[in-house]
Amino acid sequence: MFDILVYLYETYYRPDACPEPEALARKLSAVGFDDVEISEALVWLTDLTAMAGMEQTLTAASTGTRFYVDEEQDVLGTAAIGFIQFLESAKVLSPLQREIVIERALALDEVPVSLAKLKVIVLMLLWSQGKEPDALMFDDLFGSDEDQAPRLLH
Repeated sequence: MFDILVYLYETYYRPDACPEPEALARKLSAVGFDDVEISEALVWLTDLTAMAGMEQTLTAASTGTRFYVDEEQDVLGTAAIGFIQFLESAKVLSPLQREIVIERALALDEVPVSLAKLKVIVLMLLWSQGKEPDALMFDDLFGSDEDQAPRLLH
C-alpha cells in the first residue's frame, strides 16, 4: 500500500490532480500494482482526505502536552513518537494534524509502524491538504533512516 501512496505523491503534484477513484484504480493497475493493495490504499487515502478536510475547518489550538496511551505507544514506538514531537515542535504539524497522523498510523495492520511508513503518512497528510514541507524538512521526510542516529529533543 505504501508504494502506491509514494507513487501518488510523486506522480500527482496536488491531490486534485488525481483522477477519480475508479480511473485512478485502473491507472494504478495498469502500472502494475496489486488490486488488493490498490483497494486498501484508496480506502486509506479516502479516510485521510476526509479527516484532513475536517482539520481545515477546525482552528482549535493546543498548548498542552500530548500523552500517548499504551496502544499508541505499542503501534508507534518511541522513534515514531519522537519524530511526531519533532515535527510538531518544528511547526510542520499542528496538534490536529498530529492527531490525524496518529489515527492513520493506528488504522494500519502493523505493529510497530516503521518510521519510514510514518514519514509517508505525514507526507500524504500534507499533500492531501495542498501543503508542501520546506526543502530541509522534505529531505528529512523522504530521507533514509538507516544510517541516522536517533533524533534528540532538547
